[in-house]
Amino acid sequence: MILFPAIDLKDGKCVRLLRGDMQRATVFNDSPAAQAKAFANAGCEWLHLVDLNGAVEGHPVNRAAVESILKDVEVPTQLGGGIRTIESIAQWFEAGVKRVILGTIAVKEPGLVKAACKQWPGQIAVGIDAREGIVAVDGWTKQSTVRALDLALRFEDAGVSAIIYTDIDRDGAMGGVNVDATVTLAQHLTTPVIASGGVSSLDDLRELKPTEEFGIVGAIVGRALYDGRVTVPDAIRVLKGE
Repeated sequence: MILFPAIDLKDGKCVRLLRGDMQRATVFNDSPAAQAKAFANAGCEWLHLVDLNGAVEGHPVNRAAVESILKDVEVPTQLGGGIRTIESIAQWFEAGVKRVILGTIAVKEPGLVKAACKQWPGQIAVGIDAREGIVAVDGWTKQSTVRALDLALRFEDAGVSAIIYTDIDRDGAMGGVNVDATVTLAQHLTTPVIASGGVSSLDDLRELKPTEEFGIVGAIVGRALYDGRVTVPDAIRVLKGE
């Protein structure tokens, strides 16, 4: 299993939200590039970047912050938030992002996601953010009527590299991962799943590790890393089964 330290970008800074609420942001680093470097120096294999303003506004907003990370860090990055057009996807790949995460557009324009998968095989992930199993869109500000599993199944044969599944009610709340919901999703899919939302301790990662057999290939960790409850080397050890 791969550890994905999360760098959530709001107004050019590295923040964490509580349950996706933009009004409840805690700034952890004024320099996202410095934060990315710290994670890279600690040994992470990937970074998970989210343009929070972009997710709400529907177009990239924190471009300068992302580009500063790409310039300073060699670790591969996956990026989501406000990426809604083929042009935007192309720009991020040209800038050096290794994997683009499509969320809202997966609900509103699934055809675009499938076209992107054809154009960039193995480099497109679908982000599915759900409250009580129902997908939220537009930076989690609106609820759709689509079930998380139904959305994931739409892309089973599209060539999506991973489904990133976030339980919004767990995100930033330090209450543990919704392992049951994540496993249920993974069991119905052949597409690999990355778990997100709620990791608060190494015990949460230990609970997640056996689910690898169901196709859960990684975990995104945010606040627990910033609070010091989890370190990058320890998390990697647990997820590698050492």
